[in-house]
Amino acid sequence: MEKHQEVERSIIKKFRPTIWHNFVKAVSDYELIKNGDKIAVCISGGKDSFLLAKCLEELKKHGKVAFDLEYVIMNPGYTAENLEKIKHNLYLLNINAHIFESPIFNVISNKEHPCYLCAKMRRGYLYNYAKKLGCNKIALGHHFDDVIETILMNLIYNGMYAGMMPKLKSDNFDGMELIRPLYLVKEKNILAWALYNDLEFIDCACVLTKKNIGKRQEMKELIQLLKRNYNDADKNIFNSMKNVKLDKVVAYFENGKNYNFLDKY
Repeated sequence: MEKHQEVERSIIKKFRPTIWHNFVKAVSDYELIKNGDKIAVCISGGKDSFLLAKCLEELKKHGKVAFDLEYVIMNPGYTAENLEKIKHNLYLLNINAHIFESPIFNVISNKEHPCYLCAKMRRGYLYNYAKKLGCNKIALGHHFDDVIETILMNLIYNGMYAGMMPKLKSDNFDGMELIRPLYLVKEKNILAWALYNDLEFIDCACVLTKKNIGKRQEMKELIQLLKRNYNDADKNIFNSMKNVKLDKVVAYFENGKNYNFLDKY
């Protein structure tokens, strides 16, 4: 059995309860994929996006919904070593991907909020390239932990309650949508999958991030601290997005409009 076949088998066998079931549940519960979709699977080079690519490939082979896939890698300025590692993993996992370049790392190098700008620019380049390929959706590898980290970052640094949505319609590219099929998959299970299959992926390849701990890393550490005292802290943070009691908040925004509890008091 070839390496890519072993990896594929592990997803639907050994990691069926922790990865495959949660992946399929997210696709179903949030209606992420429909008949006739053409999805650009955005591979950054890390463990999450490579797992996403293999999960979607398996779903395309064995699922009941008919859809097409294109695998896309944007090179924002990777080192030659990192780019070579990405290409090696593409070969190892039998993935045929489009690789295109962008100047993102150069543009953000002297900016005050490089991570925010990088994410925004990445999305724009990916939407644009995906649309040229005839795709109507892009799929990103954000997982369960990314969701709860985003909630905490917004609470602590922005003073607002806002999460990461399982899907979004693009504001700037008509007919385009972003989906996150790994929404319910925990990072520890993705790490276990990579370790089990003896796979090595690049981490965040941005030199700016390596100079700083980064806000996401702070949130990871905070969540681990909370879980030491409250075992279900991560689950409850996640579930809070489904249990918002609007009659118990002072004010909220919807579609750009502000609503206050005094409006109905």
